[in-house]
Amino acid sequence: MAPDTNSDSPIAPDRTASPFPPIRSVVPGAPLGWLAQGWEDLRRAPVPSLTYGAIFALMGWLIALVFRHAYEYTSALAAGFLLLGPFLATGLYDISRRLQRGEQVRYRPTTTAWRANLGAFSLFSLVLMIITLVWARASLVTFALFFAGGMPTLKSFIAQVVTVEHLDFLLTYFAVGALFAAIVFAVSVVSVPMMLDRGTDTVVAALTSVRALLTNPLPLLVWALLIVIIIGAGFATFFVGLVVAVPVIGHATWHAYRALVAEGERED
Repeated sequence: MAPDTNSDSPIAPDRTASPFPPIRSVVPGAPLGWLAQGWEDLRRAPVPSLTYGAIFALMGWLIALVFRHAYEYTSALAAGFLLLGPFLATGLYDISRRLQRGEQVRYRPTTTAWRANLGAFSLFSLVLMIITLVWARASLVTFALFFAGGMPTLKSFIAQVVTVEHLDFLLTYFAVGALFAAIVFAVSVVSVPMMLDRGTDTVVAALTSVRALLTNPLPLLVWALLIVIIIGAGFATFFVGLVVAVPVIGHATWHAYRALVAEGERED
């Protein structure tokens, strides 16, 4: 018997459609525009934005205080704290989202924005925690390999690392750190704002970030360098600069997501 081709028959959903949204291509100078938009969001919502910045600075001071006699832990934890930054900045993305929607912005509701997609955020934060713990271990191993006779004092360490004698340590340490930072950057360029905005699951969001990076390698390299420079300046001021640097980067990340991930139909 021939199959029923009656037009009233229900149409089965297309289960072969990709869950991934289209990725836009942007120009290499686009990150400068994202920073300008991030600054504008900070200007429009200064109190909640700077509150997040102050919290990041306080966390940096706390790490430095607790491990003031073990600076090798301070450097590892401070860098690890940045690896967790994409998740910790969720409230800043929510501020930008509310501003974009024309909603009133208050600090307290943004602190629980992650609850809207609890499963995805929980899994993503777990992945970042594991990466951070592995980085902390790798950091200590690097110290141990180059200072086999025992950890130097902070004063002697600073004197040693600024000389050519320990250039190999600096190159190795920053190369290892750059590897972990690159992994986190690749999976978090747009993933956290996407999970917040669209309720996307962790895997789709992370892979969308990787696709955004592969589609826009030069612009996102520029973006990564700007993040390093701005956050590095915040660290160089003994965390004081993070009060402004963190909210600007957080808000700019939201605008990067909006620029890179298209609305509308998913890719086939």
